[in-house]
Amino acid sequence: MTNHFKHHVFFCLNQRENGEDCCMNKGAEAAFDHMKLRVKKLGLNGEGKVRINRAGCLDRCAQGPLMVVYPEAVWYTFVDHEDVDEIIESHLINGKVVKRLVIE
Repeated sequence: MTNHFKHHVFFCLNQRENGEDCCMNKGAEAAFDHMKLRVKKLGLNGEGKVRINRAGCLDRCAQGPLMVVYPEAVWYTFVDHEDVDEIIESHLINGKVVKRLVIE
């Protein structure tokens, strides 16, 4: 059996209405948009390649913003677009986990 995508990336884009900590308040939407555009620009998107998806709450709000990359189930946090670019280059292109951004 083969995977439809080599990598499937889910961004937590949950917005809590009660003002509690959430990924949306920490720049997750901008990072999602950046990664989606960058992956497309690099020709990495599509069947057999990479899919970038929105996700609701991934229930790790205090560690956010965050994304999870499957099939490896690697959870990342990030601060800026440079971190997202590093995840694209290292993990999605070269298959190497960016250890400094991993959350357990």
